[in-house]
Amino acid sequence: MSLTREIGAVLDEVRREVAALHAELPRNELVVWTAGNVSARVPGRDLLVIKPSGVSYDDLTPETMVVCDLEGRLVEGERAPSSDTAAHAYVYAHLPEVGGVVHTHSTYATAWASRGEPIPCVLTMMADEFGGEIPIGPFALIGDDSIGQGIVETLQHHRSRAVLMQNHGPFTVGRTAKAAVKAAVLCEEVARTVHIARQLGEPLPIAQADVDRLYDRYQNAYGQR
Repeated sequence: MSLTREIGAVLDEVRREVAALHAELPRNELVVWTAGNVSARVPGRDLLVIKPSGVSYDDLTPETMVVCDLEGRLVEGERAPSSDTAAHAYVYAHLPEVGGVVHTHSTYATAWASRGEPIPCVLTMMADEFGGEIPIGPFALIGDDSIGQGIVETLQHHRSRAVLMQNHGPFTVGRTAKAAVKAAVLCEEVARTVHIARQLGEPLPIAQADVDRLYDRYQNAYGQR
């Protein structure tokens, strides 16, 4: 019995969601060509759905999405999975609260990553979404789960939903894939804004107590409940 027949409706919905969310990356100018990827955990299964490697965003459909296990091995699909699949899989295997992972090479966030410099928490938007600075993760080569290890090791010690992997670019996580995409969009926005602020002078830090209040309000009271 194929995996699709076994858990049919759930897997179809995750494929549709992941395909649709990929459109947000070029729409928000976070990627060029075929770079970047979105993945989502399959509820109740040790599986993830991610885009195939090297396929144009214009050609992505629910049917082109591939399914992998939490070792990064292809389980279902006709194409090779993204080259970042092992990193995504490691995150899901070690951070059970994470339901979505996004990777981009967005210009400003990647510029900070190239310097090995965290983005300081000098904006209320950063306090709201990330709970403090956006940290730097270690340099790691693509090809195995080394990047995933760096993501997990860094985010385990931060409230941030984003990490800037040194010399590489941002990875973001969320309880859902949509939340991870939102974090990727906001990561690039604050990276750009803080960069511009530094051209004018030294940005003013926000006191930790105020960061904590802002984070608590945004996470627990903001929006519709």
